[in-house]
Amino acid sequence: MQTSRPRLMAFLAAGLSAVLSFSSQAASKDHFNVCWTIYAGWMPWEYAGTQGIVDKWAKKYGIDIKVTQLNDYVESINQYTAGQFDGCTMTNMDALTIPAAGGVDSTALVVSDFSNGNDGIVIKGTGKTVKDLKGMNVNLVELSVSHYLLARALDSVSLREKDLKVVNTSDADISAAFNTDQVQAVTTWNPMLADIKAKPGVTEVFDSSKIPGEIMDMMVVNTQTLKDNPALGKALTGAWFEVMALMNSKSAAGEAALEHMAKASGTDLAGFKAQLATTALFYTPQQTLDFANSAELPKTMDKVAGFSFDHGLLGEGAKDSSAVGMSFAHGVTRGDKANLKLHFDPTYVQMAADGKL
Repeated sequence: MQTSRPRLMAFLAAGLSAVLSFSSQAASKDHFNVCWTIYAGWMPWEYAGTQGIVDKWAKKYGIDIKVTQLNDYVESINQYTAGQFDGCTMTNMDALTIPAAGGVDSTALVVSDFSNGNDGIVIKGTGKTVKDLKGMNVNLVELSVSHYLLARALDSVSLREKDLKVVNTSDADISAAFNTDQVQAVTTWNPMLADIKAKPGVTEVFDSSKIPGEIMDMMVVNTQTLKDNPALGKALTGAWFEVMALMNSKSAAGEAALEHMAKASGTDLAGFKAQLATTALFYTPQQTLDFANSAELPKTMDKVAGFSFDHGLLGEGAKDSSAVGMSFAHGVTRGDKANLKLHFDPTYVQMAADGKL
């Protein structure tokens, strides 16, 4: 899962509140900018941007959309939070703990996939289990979805974080760290996970397929901007599902698109397909809609909010996990209804499913 962020970032958005006052006063406009970072589930945005698909859909609605790649995932969310982008790719947990917790009203326009094995926990030695983590140091990107995955794994065997020690390690360093004698266990995501799992004498004791639907990847847009400019939502959603249909077509053109995305992400076609195999992409509007409408989604976000509060990610003023309100399909809400800052709104996906884009 493409996410990493030090503790400081959890409070960055809140500290920008004065600067961001303008972001809640969006208005009708015709030029937009969305950003993305490299990750298997977000490479379709690269393809849609470079191959003219976003341009085609934007032109249909009389607008212009620039699709910008940023090299740093954390920085991309910070820039979105600061109002420099109208939309950005991010995980569900980061959407809650950075822009939403910082007061920037945000909407998950398209929940594009969930991690289905892309994130995992590996221990040196054969025949190991989650219980063997007790008393160990576990290297991971602290306060990221890797940290969340570890917490969920510990829950499954009635252990708690106090039963081990988390060692904050950057995503760039985690593979090298695992090669040292000092590191016995790591939690990370692909492609680092695949590299670590391939080493002899190791055991993957838990992965995200055990918590399906909990680590989501999304295109998040500023709620007020979307409200004032529905054309943005229509164009982005239309472009996304055009690429999904191509990828799922099993055609020569679809294979060429996958090869393009593989190269753009720094791997080959086989490597990219291996990453997609552990990424539960929703290839059709209906699949996406079913997920967005499910009763499980609010329950999942309850878990994420609980973890976020326990680790101080909802801001210094948060009194409990309900501090940041969230809304879902069918009028369902979670948390503080007077502070609804993250919306899982399937309106535009419904349009796609109905063929009305």
